[in-house]
Amino acid sequence: MDYNRTYDVLDRIEAHYNKMSKGHKKIADYIRNHYDQAVFMTAAKLGEMLEISESTVVRFAAGIGYEGYPELQRALEDCVKGKLSDMQRIDRKYGKSSQSEVLLSVMQADIEKLQHTIENLDAEAFEAAVDAILDAETVYVMGLRSNEPLAGFLQFYLNMIRRNVVLLNTTSVSETFEQMIHIGEKDCFIGISFPRYSMRTLKAMEFANDRNAKVIAITDGVHSPMNLYSSCNLLARSDMVSIVDSLVAPLSVINALVVSMCLKRPQEVKRNLEMLEETWNNYQVYLNDEINFIDDEPMLNYSLRREKQENE
Repeated sequence: MDYNRTYDVLDRIEAHYNKMSKGHKKIADYIRNHYDQAVFMTAAKLGEMLEISESTVVRFAAGIGYEGYPELQRALEDCVKGKLSDMQRIDRKYGKSSQSEVLLSVMQADIEKLQHTIENLDAEAFEAAVDAILDAETVYVMGLRSNEPLAGFLQFYLNMIRRNVVLLNTTSVSETFEQMIHIGEKDCFIGISFPRYSMRTLKAMEFANDRNAKVIAITDGVHSPMNLYSSCNLLARSDMVSIVDSLVAPLSVINALVVSMCLKRPQEVKRNLEMLEETWNNYQVYLNDEINFIDDEPMLNYSLRREKQENE
């Protein structure tokens, strides 16, 4: 694996941005907003347009992990090609399809991803992940960009199963480290990342690994860079059928994690849910903003009807 070419150039810029000099930030801002134009510029041309020296542009490339400006330019080419190929793939696959055909095609593709995940998921790694999450003092969960809903979903249900669950969500690597500064060997870190992989998530996993925490990766394959620092890899297929990431298989794996943890700690889960339900009832959390059904009728103004029944 070519470490220097694995990550999207925009992710690299984002990861280093806070520590950049004023001149480097100027370059970074231009590339982030106009990478489709920067790809055609030499270091001298880019420097001339931004009114900075060519050597500053070259140092910028080195500063975000490239051997030189030519390698940065090739990474920009990969970025542009990726955007173009996404749109071309959509047009080839669905351009002449009816809406119902698109629906069936997308759903069938998701079914295939689930089947592939079932056939390739490591059962021992899955069991080890369940035990690591349940036994940890604190669990840190991180998933950024299109993976953020997966991380939020997992954190939501982990909170119902156990204490001390931290959802890491920040635009800065330094802030991420600040949030997990106390992580140690008794803790667990869950990193969720699918193409295009997040450098921030990878750095957080590296930090957790250096602190001897148990690191779990939820990612797409054996060649994912997320596996570099994890001792437990849960692989779920997530090929894109369009510009939208397919999260069906990863979400199913997360569902299985939650169910397995509930089965291993049934009494604790029951106690937590009873405590939560009692809190909902005491503070009437759901009575005014959700509709439930009782005896096949909507629970509208249920608090008023219950009060009337109690007074009869």
